[in-house]
Amino acid sequence: MSADTNKPNLHEAPGSGASIDPTSGLDIDAQQVDHLLIVKAFADDLDLVETVNRPAPSQMAVKPGVIALGLVLDTLTGRSPLYRLVDFYEGRDTELLLGERVPANSFNDDTVGRALDLLFETGTRKIFSELAMNAVLKHGISTRAVHFDTTSLNVYGDYEADEANRPPFEITEGYSKDHRPDLKQFLISTLCVGDKIPIYGKNEDGNALDKEINNTILSEISQHMAQFGVDEKAFIYISDSALVSPGNMERLSLGRLFVTRLPAVYAECGRVIWEAVTADRWVEVGQLARTKPTANRPATLYRAAESTVTLYGNEYRAVVVHSSAHDKRRQKKIDRELAREKTSLEKSFNEHCMNEYACEADARAAAQRWAAQPARYHELACEIEPHCTYARGRPKNGEPRKVTRVQYRVSSRIEQSASALERMKKEAGCFVLLTNVPRQGEGAADVKEILSLYKEQHGVEQNFSFLKDPALINAIFLKTEERIEALGLVLLISLLILRLIERKLRKHVEEADRPITGWDNKPTTNPTALMITSKFKNITIIRIGPMRRLNQPLKPVQLEWLNALGLKPDIFTAELRAG
Repeated sequence: MSADTNKPNLHEAPGSGASIDPTSGLDIDAQQVDHLLIVKAFADDLDLVETVNRPAPSQMAVKPGVIALGLVLDTLTGRSPLYRLVDFYEGRDTELLLGERVPANSFNDDTVGRALDLLFETGTRKIFSELAMNAVLKHGISTRAVHFDTTSLNVYGDYEADEANRPPFEITEGYSKDHRPDLKQFLISTLCVGDKIPIYGKNEDGNALDKEINNTILSEISQHMAQFGVDEKAFIYISDSALVSPGNMERLSLGRLFVTRLPAVYAECGRVIWEAVTADRWVEVGQLARTKPTANRPATLYRAAESTVTLYGNEYRAVVVHSSAHDKRRQKKIDRELAREKTSLEKSFNEHCMNEYACEADARAAAQRWAAQPARYHELACEIEPHCTYARGRPKNGEPRKVTRVQYRVSSRIEQSASALERMKKEAGCFVLLTNVPRQGEGAADVKEILSLYKEQHGVEQNFSFLKDPALINAIFLKTEERIEALGLVLLISLLILRLIERKLRKHVEEADRPITGWDNKPTTNPTALMITSKFKNITIIRIGPMRRLNQPLKPVQLEWLNALGLKPDIFTAELRAG
């Protein structure tokens, strides 16, 4: 085969064997599409355009669903979704990307702004709920566990409150999770189900408390999950320790299943950890991470012990979990605790033991009182030493020095207790999960499943890293809270598609029981959606009149990935629709 075999013949119609007359007047151009048609395929699977258009009738020349798809495509290129959109679509094959021919100027600031206004008026949560429902039903996503969390998003500008026209959420000062108290902010709350798939998102006031948001979500979640055909006792609500408050626990006492982390400030937390470490009767859970351990990142091993705690008049299961991974923060905590207790013991010694005693019995009694005080991490001991005062002058030859007074000094010995230190390290590696999920019967879960469900909470945090990625949102600069909420819908849709792509890849690897080509062409069993940006980089489409063809045949690794995603190569060369 010659080196030119794979080069496109611009005079030959793809698949027809006929030649194209170069003087026929057909437009011929080429453009880079990369992975965008994969994103569009998943957006079409969700019925994105029609889902947005159906409840949002509009007289706009370009329907809001098409604008929304355009914003999602631009978002998932890694650019700011409202930044130079006209330039982004200039010269692009919009019929291939958007399903219809759309002039690039349709993405000017005014048109996009009107589309965002329309999305808000229609109801961002209503639109996203329908899209999420499409995802859950079409992809068979598990709804057994529903994860909740919040994060803050910083904004630049005044955003003065308008009392006459109350905005959907208030941008104001609040506790900054990004450590930027100098900026105003709003919060984003989300619910996610299996494989980090978002099914709910809402913007909250910048000074709202997680405990209060949890309480609101608990009052609404049953109705929301009913839209997915899920009964309120058929899912487990999972949240961080902010869930534990009198009001929230009262709502949960009605029977809604939950898993959360018991805050360390509760005395019950310290009690059950101490009892578990003392009893030393653990259930080995083993490794939970999907990725294989390496020399630099050894596997974290877990073990658990079960107990019960009573909070606000109700009894709950308490799963004490010990992790083999002791990070620097925990080690520093241990060092601080040891230093604090030693300093306290030294101070106590100076206060209760005099420098000298005239009577040995008094010195020994004082020493025993000090050594008998409780010390958690140290062993205490004292020594009594006599100190003699001698008469002045040199004694006669052969005679001992004359003692005029004997006083007794007490010295302390403070040593770390090896057994207590070992127990402290074990306690420092422990945390407590609080739950009312039954041990037996319908909906039951053992300690391993309880821990696994809670560990999946990190998926929500990974989603937040996407929503807050400065490469995507830059600084939020929109003028109104309504448009910010509509932009939030675009970001959530983008996140939903990204997670569906990732889920599809991993499900394929699991079912095929073989890895897929990952970074640096190395096999991986844990592919990420981000990898498609490199695997399909520089995919170029040549358009010849109404026909399209790839500039170069797809590489084996690209065909491998398309197969894993359940897509065919013709997504890159779909024929133009008539008219």
